[in-house]
Amino acid sequence: MRARTQPTHKTLPLALIVTVVIGAHSAWAVPMMNDPKGFHDILWGTSLSSRQDLETIRAGPHIIEYLCKREPASFAETEMTSILYVSLDDQFARVMIRYQGEQVHKHVLRFLENQFGGLERIPGQMARGLNQQYTWRGSDTEITLTYQASTERGYIFIDSRTLAPRFNDYITDSAE
Repeated sequence: MRARTQPTHKTLPLALIVTVVIGAHSAWAVPMMNDPKGFHDILWGTSLSSRQDLETIRAGPHIIEYLCKREPASFAETEMTSILYVSLDDQFARVMIRYQGEQVHKHVLRFLENQFGGLERIPGQMARGLNQQYTWRGSDTEITLTYQASTERGYIFIDSRTLAPRFNDYITDSAE
């Protein structure tokens, strides 16, 4: 029998991201009105490598992360901490947005509800507390917002429902 080892500090961030993303997909979701089928007029599956408005910040054999060259990063008509565009095998598959502050969170949540549908207070969606999580699911797009009240940090994952599950194919036990 093989001894189980404790995760190293290098694998903890990856484990946290995987847990958040997988946990988000298993939570209850509100049916999405007005599926955007992408983000900021870029459709899911589009090649990001030739876009002049994006710059590569991290590249692996299958997954490439991009930042928009124009600053500041904006979503919901509000400045965000960062917006990352992610391609999988040169197909646009995910957007990861980070923001800071309770007022920004309230604004973003209101925007998402107005744009994609009001939240039903159903099991799996926490309206108050230290960690809040909301999910909207459309035919092509899934949006998951997670807000940590203790640090006033928010995270939004906007995923292609077809492409994003393939990220799991490239997560290995030896990821560092």
